[in-house]
Amino acid sequence: MGLLTGKTAIVGVGETTYYRDAKRTTYSLGIEAIKRAVMDAGLELSDIDAMTSYQGNDSNSSNDMAQALGMRLNYSLDIMGGGSSTEALVAHAAGLLAGGYANAMVIFRSMRGRTGRRPGGQAPSGAAPPMTVVGHGEPQYIGVTTPAQMFGLAAMRYMHEFGMTTRQLGAVALTHRYHATLNPKAFFYQRPLTMEDYLQARWVSKPFRLFDCCLEMDVACALVMVRAERSYDLKHPPVFVMGGTARTMAESPGYLPGRRHTPVYHHASNWGRNRVFAMSGRSREDVDLASFYDAFTITPLLQLEGYGFVGPGEAGFWYEEGRGRLDADLPVNTSGSHLSEGYSHGIQMVIEMTRQLRGRADDACPDWANGSHTYDRDEGCRQVKKHENGFCAGWGSPVTSSSLMLSRHPH
Repeated sequence: MGLLTGKTAIVGVGETTYYRDAKRTTYSLGIEAIKRAVMDAGLELSDIDAMTSYQGNDSNSSNDMAQALGMRLNYSLDIMGGGSSTEALVAHAAGLLAGGYANAMVIFRSMRGRTGRRPGGQAPSGAAPPMTVVGHGEPQYIGVTTPAQMFGLAAMRYMHEFGMTTRQLGAVALTHRYHATLNPKAFFYQRPLTMEDYLQARWVSKPFRLFDCCLEMDVACALVMVRAERSYDLKHPPVFVMGGTARTMAESPGYLPGRRHTPVYHHASNWGRNRVFAMSGRSREDVDLASFYDAFTITPLLQLEGYGFVGPGEAGFWYEEGRGRLDADLPVNTSGSHLSEGYSHGIQMVIEMTRQLRGRADDACPDWANGSHTYDRDEGCRQVKKHENGFCAGWGSPVTSSSLMLSRHPH
């Protein structure tokens, strides 16, 4: 067990609508998400004394948000980064809270991922500043200029090595879409996807078709953390931070042809897999539900294997057999996540996990807000039946992975 295991908890979560065109600034979106998260915790804005966020020169700072909300912070920090940032910042906040640097801390991400700055492309509304997909130049030398091309390199090599099929990638898209059809917040709410739909969709960059790729959105999300002893007095059941990893590195800075010891698809999760379970005092068998960063359909497969939930080359079969759906072996990405709810750079997965572990997943059940669920999927219930422990996996690039174990119980 870690020194901070169970010492802090997530007590509030909130987000805006997932917009294709918000016609709003990141300032406006972020303010709404922060207010929603603080309200969800049963706190006042004046109770928050620390804030942190992540971005890629495409958003506003914690100080900007605090000033707009009339807050004075004792601690603030904003980092550069993407999909491996949320879980890392939860670890950061846990240390600050336990150490007395802060009493209540907000983590947020506000982005115009659809109409603002987009990795590898331009905004639909017109020209936007270019944004490189990686922090080094070698991929560009071989024509890789977009995320789909970069991740596609790994996917093609994985398919060659293990015989993974296009339909197995499709099984990832269909699983996450099914979960989104039950989620009123999801872009694809009540809009199912068939394998025929998936296979007939246009190519983006082989082996990826349209539904292999995440939904870029204008959105902001936020969560609130406090020390464990304070969490019991607030609005919802606390969700305790048990352990994790924070931007664990692999041996290579990217999908580089010059990797010395591992194949191009080998992810940094392979180096963090033992640390997260040992720190949290939980095993893989204790995990009731999980979320795996799904910028593309290949990434959940590599993380399933990287964190040791299945063996090498087995993840595609696992999805194809339906083992990640609600009521199956290990429900994954229960909101629909990036592929079918909307792309938020990973923070929504921690928000969704918090709601599921509370037993308060928002769905069609009339009294979901009080934790009452029918578990009737045909009637729109999406709450996972067993929800004691949840695992979140973040992805920045092959060089960085972050993870987070959350639990209803602090011990």
